[in-house]
Amino acid sequence: MTLPQEVSVAPGSDPALPPARPSLPQTSTAPGLDAAALCSALDAVLADPPAGVAPRALAVQHLIAARRECSARIEAEFARHPRAAGPTVRAYAALTDIIVRAAFHVATRHLHPLPNPTEGERLAVIAVGGYGRAEMAPQSDVDLLFLTPWKITGWAESVIESMLYMLWDMRLKVGHASRTVKDCLRLGAEDITIRTALLEHRFLSGDNRLATELHQRLRDELFRGTGPEFIEAKLAERAERHRRQGGQRYVLEPNVKEGKGGLRDLQTLYWIAKYLHNVEEVSELVGTGLFSAEEYLQFEQAEEFLWAVRCHLHLLGGRAVDQLTFDMQVDVAQRMGYEDRAGRRGVELFMQEYFREATKVGELTRIFLTGLEARHVKKAPRLEGLFRRRKKVRPGYRIDLNRLNVEDPKAFLADNLNFLRIFDEALRTGYLIHPDAMRLVAANLSLIDDEMREAPEAAQIFLDLMLKHGNPERALRRMNELGVLGAYIPEFEPIVAMMQYNVYHHYTVDEHIIQCIATLDRIESGELVEELPLSSSILKEGVNRRVLYVALFLHDIGKGRPEDHSVVGAQIARRVAPRLGLTAEEVETVEWLVRYHLFMSDVAQKRDLSDPRTLRDFAKAVKTKKRLDLLTVLTVCDIRGVGPGTWNNWKAMLLRRLHSLASIALEDGLEALNRDRGEEESKQLLREALAFWPPEKIEAEVGRHYGPYWQALSTEGHVIFARLLDGLRDDEIRIDLMPDPDRDATRACFALTDHPGIFSRLAGALALVGANVVDARTYTSKDGYATAVFWVQDIEGRPYEASRLPRLRQMIEKTLRGEVVAREALKDRDKVKKRERGFKFPTSIAFDNEGSDIYTIIEVDTRDRPGLLYDLTRTLAASNIYIASAVIATYGAQVVDTFYVKDMFGLKLHVKAKQEALERKLRQAITEGVERARAQD
Repeated sequence: MTLPQEVSVAPGSDPALPPARPSLPQTSTAPGLDAAALCSALDAVLADPPAGVAPRALAVQHLIAARRECSARIEAEFARHPRAAGPTVRAYAALTDIIVRAAFHVATRHLHPLPNPTEGERLAVIAVGGYGRAEMAPQSDVDLLFLTPWKITGWAESVIESMLYMLWDMRLKVGHASRTVKDCLRLGAEDITIRTALLEHRFLSGDNRLATELHQRLRDELFRGTGPEFIEAKLAERAERHRRQGGQRYVLEPNVKEGKGGLRDLQTLYWIAKYLHNVEEVSELVGTGLFSAEEYLQFEQAEEFLWAVRCHLHLLGGRAVDQLTFDMQVDVAQRMGYEDRAGRRGVELFMQEYFREATKVGELTRIFLTGLEARHVKKAPRLEGLFRRRKKVRPGYRIDLNRLNVEDPKAFLADNLNFLRIFDEALRTGYLIHPDAMRLVAANLSLIDDEMREAPEAAQIFLDLMLKHGNPERALRRMNELGVLGAYIPEFEPIVAMMQYNVYHHYTVDEHIIQCIATLDRIESGELVEELPLSSSILKEGVNRRVLYVALFLHDIGKGRPEDHSVVGAQIARRVAPRLGLTAEEVETVEWLVRYHLFMSDVAQKRDLSDPRTLRDFAKAVKTKKRLDLLTVLTVCDIRGVGPGTWNNWKAMLLRRLHSLASIALEDGLEALNRDRGEEESKQLLREALAFWPPEKIEAEVGRHYGPYWQALSTEGHVIFARLLDGLRDDEIRIDLMPDPDRDATRACFALTDHPGIFSRLAGALALVGANVVDARTYTSKDGYATAVFWVQDIEGRPYEASRLPRLRQMIEKTLRGEVVAREALKDRDKVKKRERGFKFPTSIAFDNEGSDIYTIIEVDTRDRPGLLYDLTRTLAASNIYIASAVIATYGAQVVDTFYVKDMFGLKLHVKAKQEALERKLRQAITEGVERARAQD
């Protein structure tokens, strides 16, 4: 059914006048709801209301029932075409029109009838903002303007109040203002937000003459001649909005409405176009020359997709939800029909599509704004260094509006190497690329063929982009957004906009790679010497830059397949690196770096670096100092490229230590890592540090500990434990808490009488105070004391502030004295965050008897939660397993807990049956813990 332009006419209005602007709901329907029939039904009910029922309440009952029934039909229809939101957003707007007009009908005909209105007693109801655009998601705000000719009268005030109460009683979120035409002009001139809302006004009901007057005077008195002012204000508003949303298109929990590449960016283009050209539809921009027909189709496709996502979010959340959080992503993907494929989850495919559409929005914005610059209605950008003398552009290029453009498109396209040369020229000269040139490139990507991909000159240009001019990030990101990277290196195309569905990675795979290369460039330029002294010194001493940049560019190119992405990536690197002009030796090194790009990070974060076997095995695998240096820098860039806050002093310390020890092994021989040699050196250093102690007391302390104690701890740690153990009674627990800023953690040292399960008790005490354990060691002295050191961080991943340490100590002591039972107390805190429930982390448990000379290494890879370490260590203790050390590596919601253990006889766990029995117990503890955590929701 086609909706009428208005359902009721207020006294004094002229129904013959045309509406203030054509509206989409005039050609849209609200399924099963007839506006005229609804008003007739309300007339009948209100003519003879039941005794004791107020007319307004009776009207609200009927409106709620009508809206609920119609909303259910719209939702059911949407489910049949879950990716096509156009009919849905128009249907919700049409439904809201009917409800608002019906409320106006009830207020003016039944609650506040006015038989003989004066000229001043006129009222128009106008939709503004998003509602005025006739686009609504299920839970969108209803923005209304009540327009009067002069000062508001008592009658108009009563009508407005009754309407609002009816709409509020229906649980609609109504934004409203009551103004005259003069008020609108004045306030619109002062406030850009009000002006934008008025730009999208649409007459709903009441006096049409007021709406027409407003429409004409806005155009004549407010909009005309103020286009540049409006554009600059909207672009400033857009920049601030992007900043609030993280300033990144590839944030993994994007805001569909406000984020970069979201609906608001598309709406900003429409607002500007409407302001300047008085267009009613985006399609009209093709006629103005601001968009090509193809670009308009991209606009339409992106808008349709984003509206579909937003509608599903609103329906799932039951409220105005616009943040595409991790838990919502799974449900939205399912509703939109994305299914799992080999190696990829449906949610990952959905998010890849989302980011590709967001990228299109960015391209359309650039094209549109540059078109405005060309017409001098928007200021050309003031580039950084505008007054610095720039390099002269090469033949074939020219500068338009401070941007690099192509002189002759036909000549440009005649040589497909120009698809790379233009980015090289932009970096060389420092100019941004003109959108007309970007349009030309994007529209002709098919000219990039196999012959060009194999051309040595193309390879040289591409390498120069990364190696020669600095700031390769800018060129690579623009090449990626325009599709050039995927066209020139087809193996790269599958990872464009590919989401990594976990809490750990902040960016899509392609953006992560670009961030990594940006980090490498910053290290080379000397920007990060203080933060990354080791990597900076390695690069300063000299490495093969071609190998390093190409390896970093290819390190994650194998993602998205069922196989190990490092293995697949190495196979791809073997094909791609020769095409880029690398020698056979360089190709071999690149392939090795891609294959083992996670190796150093895994060893540093998941293994005990005090164990000589760990270091010997690592050094044997790396083989040369040259590879070690390359792998170190690649690892640092990879971790920093994950996202803000991922890199910290703890990881820096681990990598520096691993590099230092491995360097000794590679340069001085593996025997340099001999355990006995390290033990004697540590003992001598302690003697020197405790020189003020009596000699017999020093020798007693030196003689009371076994070998691993000396190998693992620093001299500072040995001194702390010497003091804690000095005169320690059997019933006493001594604790030393100290911030360790060099490791971004708090060091917690414990000395007490040894007994079974001590590691688990300490882990439980720390879990109870909310401390996240990142590393731990426990040693038993020859005279029966336990010395344990834990490195812990607070919930934000930082060391505890000194002011919090006394309370931390108090809580730990209470727990260790048995005043609090950790297992019971943890029940209320052991929860899985709602936003992380959609992640799948299958539990993996591995036993390794080769990685250490004296311990069995048990590696547990599973979902993280507050009580996990306590559950695992309690299970090991109950199985009579002695834990010598634990290394904790956390990757967002995933954790890898590595335990160095022995059985009750001090032997490795060699028997397969015992390993399998212990694995079953650990899995049971994990499963029961997850069930308890879910029960807390």
